[in-house]
Amino acid sequence: MSLSGLDGTGAAQPPPALFPAPEPDPPTSAMGRRRGGPNRPGPALPGPSNADDAGRQLVFFGAEAAEPTVADLAGLLAGPGEVVRMGGTARLSVRVDAAWRVHVLVAELALRGLAASWEPTEDERHTVRTSYTRVLKPLAVAWLHGTVKRAPAVFHLTGRRLRLWVAAAGTPEPPGGYLLRLGDGDQDSWDAIGAALAAAGLSGPLLGPDEGGPAYRITGRRRLTRLAELIGRPPPSTPPNTWPPNP
Repeated sequence: MSLSGLDGTGAAQPPPALFPAPEPDPPTSAMGRRRGGPNRPGPALPGPSNADDAGRQLVFFGAEAAEPTVADLAGLLAGPGEVVRMGGTARLSVRVDAAWRVHVLVAELALRGLAASWEPTEDERHTVRTSYTRVLKPLAVAWLHGTVKRAPAVFHLTGRRLRLWVAAAGTPEPPGGYLLRLGDGDQDSWDAIGAALAAAGLSGPLLGPDEGGPAYRITGRRRLTRLAELIGRPPPSTPPNTWPPNP
């Protein structure tokens, strides 16, 4: 579906001026992902040779190895994002706890042809939202059962989906963990999201609201390295020690 025909995007507010707005990451071409670079094409990188190599090959599904698409926004819905429908259109919104996240999400939405606005909330957070658009209707159909958000029966997490989740709700947990926060009222989705994390090699315990959640906790050198590889480099506006470390 084309991203050029948006419905009533309106004028987007500039993000809060706490951090400089990030430059969008340049898309990585298929040629650039081959050995030898764009001007010296080499042999294609090999695929997994056996089951033991599957974890290492996950990097090829990373954020920097694929073009951005609207389907990536499922990563926001895996976290605290919300989607609502109105007629043949839908709107996505997510509440975040820091201004730098506003910058990143506005830029990521723009990469997918979606204008976004933001507004401060009474609890000193920010809500980022798109306008109602037909472009988001398939996402809403997949994630809504009536008006209740519920992860699709078949759901997987790519690097770009994880990157958006981290940008919206990823939180370091010293000394050596990282939390991927969930929506407070999304209990119906938590198990499916946990299964998708496990399938991506990022299994971790589910923390309930009384344990500092709801969130999935990612720990261990191997899992943290995999998460860092999948989501790519931190955006320019990201504060130090906020993006998942690459041990």
